[in-house]
Amino acid sequence: MNYQQFSSIQLDALKEIGNIGAGNAATSMSGLIQKKVDMEVPSIEIVAFDDVMEMVGGPDQLIVGILFQIHGKAPGMVYLLFTLEEAESLVKQMTNMDGISFTPDGEQNELALSALQEAGNILAGSYLSALSDFTNINMQPSVPHLSVDMAGAILTVGLLQISEVYDFAIIINTKINDTEDNNQGINGQLLLLPSPESFTKIFQALGIQGK
Repeated sequence: MNYQQFSSIQLDALKEIGNIGAGNAATSMSGLIQKKVDMEVPSIEIVAFDDVMEMVGGPDQLIVGILFQIHGKAPGMVYLLFTLEEAESLVKQMTNMDGISFTPDGEQNELALSALQEAGNILAGSYLSALSDFTNINMQPSVPHLSVDMAGAILTVGLLQISEVYDFAIIINTKINDTEDNNQGINGQLLLLPSPESFTKIFQALGIQGK
């Protein structure tokens, strides 16, 4: 299976589900931080593995990654990726704490780490919930595993597990907007890596065939 097998209709369906998941996530996030936020999915892309690293700044780029295993009838993996600056800004909005730092050699604040994991739970959980509702296929995220490291180290484990079967990832670009401050938009990338049989189940359930 390769990424060129996907049709524009299939991508549009995944994007629309992403928008619904983003709307659900915005509602949950607003309740958590007691501030109105808006979320959107400006784009969704199918990207070859060779290009995934470059999209996050190269294998040596320091990033924050939150990994979830997808349990249920359509297993796979989900990565939620932020730059250090985006992760720090998100946690600051959630906790009102200053001086948040996710540099690997810095002192990690447990509250900040917990807040970021909770944000990951909301974002990944909302998307998988929307996907489950549309397909009637049970998909549940695992407990999140958070890492602050170079992109190559964070992504290689997941990509190696999948690369023997296919060579691409679905990248769902997500933007989190603070409606009270237009300068506080935060961009994150959600990488969806279903198992090959899960792709078939998802598109069959949506009634969408390939090209």
